[in-house]
Amino acid sequence: MHFRPANDNRGKHVASSHLHAALRHFAEHGLAAADHARQQAVAAADAGDRQSFEWWLEICRALDRRMANAIDGSASAGA
Repeated sequence: MHFRPANDNRGKHVASSHLHAALRHFAEHGLAAADHARQQAVAAADAGDRQSFEWWLEICRALDRRMANAIDGSASAGA
């Protein structure tokens, strides 16, 4: 019997470009990478830069789904 690897990203696919960027980001920032990506996403949202916000949100989502969902939820509430 073969088992597939499991992760906590059920129902949300992370694009390979975002996954690759998230891995590079993790290599640079270590365990603080998800929080750094969250800060970048929040700064982009505050600046009104939707494209950068979406990019950093997906990087954050690849590293920490729950953190990204909290950002996405608060950004949607503010829109």
